[in-house]
Amino acid sequence: MLRLIKKFSSDENGATAIEYALIGGLIAVSVISGASLIGNTVNNTLTEIGDTVEDHNNI
Repeated sequence: MLRLIKKFSSDENGATAIEYALIGGLIAVSVISGASLIGNTVNNTLTEIGDTVEDHNNI
């Protein structure tokens, strides 16, 4: 029984899986944040272009 407890306490497979899950989660959050930032920038740029074109059409 003591040998089984020692074997269980030295097994790091679960810890490795948790580490990979945390790394994957951080990467996902980074990608989502970056995509959101780029999306907002593109939206603002296209809005400015549209406003400029509209202003020139009204002249």
